[in-house]
Amino acid sequence: METFIQVLIDGLLSGMVYALVAAGLCLIWGVMDIINFAHGEYLMIAMYVSYWLGFLANIDPVISVVASGVFIFIIGVLTYKLIIRFTIGRPGLVALLATFGLAMFLKNFCMNRFTPNFRILSGTWLGDKTFQLGGLIFPVPQLAAGLLALIVVGIIYLIISTTKFGWAVQATAMDKEAAELMGINTEKIYVLIFGIGGACVGIAGGIMPTYLAVHPEVGSMFGLIAFVCVAMGGFGSIPGALLAGLLVGVVEALAGFYIAPVFKYIAVFALYLAVVFLRPKGIFGW
Repeated sequence: METFIQVLIDGLLSGMVYALVAAGLCLIWGVMDIINFAHGEYLMIAMYVSYWLGFLANIDPVISVVASGVFIFIIGVLTYKLIIRFTIGRPGLVALLATFGLAMFLKNFCMNRFTPNFRILSGTWLGDKTFQLGGLIFPVPQLAAGLLALIVVGIIYLIISTTKFGWAVQATAMDKEAAELMGINTEKIYVLIFGIGGACVGIAGGIMPTYLAVHPEVGSMFGLIAFVCVAMGGFGSIPGALLAGLLVGVVEALAGFYIAPVFKYIAVFALYLAVVFLRPKGIFGW
């Protein structure tokens, strides 16, 4: 029983990070109805920002996570200004292909500049620290990343559900033309949503080098899992993304431990197929 609880804890900690990555994609997808195929590469860039700040300037990821979030916020805004705004009103495939091209550019640029090698940031504040509670072991880096993710997701949800900006975002998501007639600057909403969505994945990527190696392919699976979480949770639903992220983390951990590591993603996608078969619009979809 203790082993089961330990695996469950590990899955929940991973799931919290998945939820934060998914929350950023959820905002963009839910408000703008645009699939940002470069979302995983944003995470990879954020990890490189955190890694190089730690390696060159000796700034710990606990501090540089702010820089990573801000940097990807700027990348998100530039992505909208230079690419996405020209795809608004066109078939969804246009934005999909445009962001796919951006993803390939970012991945190959990092592969060319930094090589495909795995890079591990050593000597971080959190390092390999753990603490025990009873017979359970809590890895401090993963615990810090999970709690940070949970806090950021909570803040995003509160902003969207309780502030005037959040109500403007919801109005824009429901009916862009009606929102404009009510005086809402939907262009500004789109810019900020793309930036905030990028900042979410930037914060997640910024804290990850405390326990995860950095390489050009690292964002691919996180991006794919983010798509799964958004589809499972319901498009545009932050609570749905959180619940789906936690479910994915738990299923991944249980399958990887009790069956075999190679089966963990098979179990995740089986869960995804089961959920969308029962609820095509997701758990909290409407």
